[in-house]
Amino acid sequence: MEVLRTTAEDPFFVGTINCSDMPHHLFKLEDACIFFCHSGEARIEIDLLEYDITPNTQIIFLPNSIINYSYASPDLSISYITFSNAFFQEATVRLDPSFFHFLKENPVVTLPVERTRTINGLIIALEDLYKDKENCFRLQILRNYIQSFLLDIYDKTHRIFEQNRPEGINRQEELFKRFIQLIHKHCLNQREVSFYAQKMFITPRYLSAIAQAVAGETAKNIIDKHVILEIKVLLESTDLSIQEIANRLQFPDQSFFGRYFKKHTGISPQYYRRKLG
Repeated sequence: MEVLRTTAEDPFFVGTINCSDMPHHLFKLEDACIFFCHSGEARIEIDLLEYDITPNTQIIFLPNSIINYSYASPDLSISYITFSNAFFQEATVRLDPSFFHFLKENPVVTLPVERTRTINGLIIALEDLYKDKENCFRLQILRNYIQSFLLDIYDKTHRIFEQNRPEGINRQEELFKRFIQLIHKHCLNQREVSFYAQKMFITPRYLSAIAQAVAGETAKNIIDKHVILEIKVLLESTDLSIQEIANRLQFPDQSFFGRYFKKHTGISPQYYRRKLG
């Protein structure tokens, strides 16, 4: 979606998306983005997890989120605020890493009506700021708005999720969350369970047992699902050749890459790309 890609000249955009604007392919969001649904419904997949979007739903997309839409109702109306990855890093440099882990794990929340004033106020303020391109302090004001808003989001959404959090979150579930965080960070070039187990200071066997207990599937299968998702994004949204994609993901050669993709999808990378056209 071009409206969700910033430029060097304009590090942020503010606007509205409707049903016809929704893309029909996987894409990786390079920048950070805030969505707020005013009307209608949609179904969205973020990093392999599916969410239902209804009025008053707020979504925080961190940079490098992989997004897919499977449904959008005709009356869908979503306000968006997109700001560059570089600006996002600058605005959040002093925030605790746990804050980003929380947002990664909880990107979607439907707010009670009485808690929507902050997001609606931010949208109105940034719409005015976006149009005021002669403002000498435009980016400083934007930074202050975003910093304040993200902190408020953390406070409000954290309280909402804490209220609904099931009892007895155990150590296995905490380790599984850490495993998923590491996959998001390293899956472009690391596909073996042993790598992630070493990062977590546990054995590959124990990591596999955790994955089976928490998610009902093997650790290797979870890693492969994320790798395949990254490959599909590159096949769908870039002009990179198959060889270039294989190189980027550090496969030994194109043939091995092709076999890996076909093993997990049933078709070759070439055929997958062809059928999109």
